[in-house]
Amino acid sequence: MDIVELRSKCTQLREDIINMLADAASGHPGGSLSAVELMAGIYYTQMRIDPKNPDDPNRDRFVLSKGHAAPCYYAILGDLGFFDKAEFRNFRQLHSILQGHPDAKKVPGIDASTGSLGQGVSIATGMALGAKAQKSDIRVYALLGDGELQEGQVWEACMAAANYKLDNLTILIDNNGLQIDGTNEEVMGLGDLKAKFTAFGFNVIELPDGNDLEQVIDALNIKTVPGKPKCILAHTVKGKGVSFMENQVGWHGKAPSESERQLAIKELEG
Repeated sequence: MDIVELRSKCTQLREDIINMLADAASGHPGGSLSAVELMAGIYYTQMRIDPKNPDDPNRDRFVLSKGHAAPCYYAILGDLGFFDKAEFRNFRQLHSILQGHPDAKKVPGIDASTGSLGQGVSIATGMALGAKAQKSDIRVYALLGDGELQEGQVWEACMAAANYKLDNLTILIDNNGLQIDGTNEEVMGLGDLKAKFTAFGFNVIELPDGNDLEQVIDALNIKTVPGKPKCILAHTVKGKGVSFMENQVGWHGKAPSESERQLAIKELEG
């Protein structure tokens, strides 16, 4: 898939996200939309996976540590054929496989159930450590939110990843600057994240625009530094692609109304 096709794919993913949320009248648009290019880069250019064999023990692994961005996850897995896209209409409905946060027991292609912030990166670190113990070439990816970095467990996991020289682990930070209660700085300032991850032993690649596919793919393709886990620190825009949602904290966990759905889809298609 070339870059033009992948950009078009990202637009389609955003439309699927908006439609899922509007149909359910519930969910998290802001952080789902900001993560599109990061997750598309991982799944369409990096991951060794087979939708027809989702439990292949030799597959690469992905953990959505910021589990509330599940609509982006589901949009990609449905597009890849892990399940019928007709399931999108059942998002967040009782007994649906597509719950508000990813459930690995229900959804083919999901490697870890997440939702409690801070835990996903620990799970991913364990997966990477297990692959090393088995002398496997499995690669592990984890996507974290920036507000999630206020959880101490994240930093414990990062210390472990560096200590065990997990160069098969890549974590991506969706650094959109906003969380449920306001800006990160208003809630709990994160300081110099590049310096912090570097000090914790990661090879850090900082992206000025984490919603630029070329930047994302180039960073993912950077050769691994032996013995060092990789951190892609991506500056993104919350609500990216829908102008009235962009950089608006109110769209962290509010679904669009029917009229807002139509406005968003028209803008994306335009």
